[in-house]
Amino acid sequence: MKELKAKQRAKKKIIIESIFVLFIAIAPFLYKIYDFLPEEPDATISFLGFTIDDGGFGDVSMYVWFITSKVIPLYLMIIWFMTAKNWWYHIILIPIAMYAFQLFEVLFDSDDTVESDNIWWLIPILMIIIPIVYFIRIKLYDKYVHGIDLEAMEAELKSLKKKQEEKENRKVHKAVDAEKQIEIKTMDTSQI
Repeated sequence: MKELKAKQRAKKKIIIESIFVLFIAIAPFLYKIYDFLPEEPDATISFLGFTIDDGGFGDVSMYVWFITSKVIPLYLMIIWFMTAKNWWYHIILIPIAMYAFQLFEVLFDSDDTVESDNIWWLIPILMIIIPIVYFIRIKLYDKYVHGIDLEAMEAELKSLKKKQEEKENRKVHKAVDAEKQIEIKTMDTSQI
């Protein structure tokens, strides 16, 4: 049963990784798709039920060029983020957010300017991601450069605390035993 699950998991992983490889391999071709589009100002194209016009640009070719110059790096960075094993991979979220905001601005904004004030949209994301990455860096730097293992220190502190509690418990038990002996002696002397 475990073998079957392991084979299914491996098959699923190979399929997902193959899709990633396919999207990485076709990225240059997708980027150059604008060369095959009309450059007339009033031209539109229909693709899979979607009609694409100039989107406020000079022509459809320029509009698609601008869109692909945002979509291609965006999905490549998403793939990088999803497959990265480095400690700093969270920092990749910053350019992902930047490209996503730029793409959103082109597709859904009604004004004539693009890439205007999207840096301000990134500040909340930067305020979250940069401290997280810096905290991870500090922990790694302390552990591997300074030789400070915080988990080992915490384990040692817990064991010292446990020993201290045991010592206090022994003192309490000794005090209770001493009181009991005094009571027994007073009971013995009172019976005589």
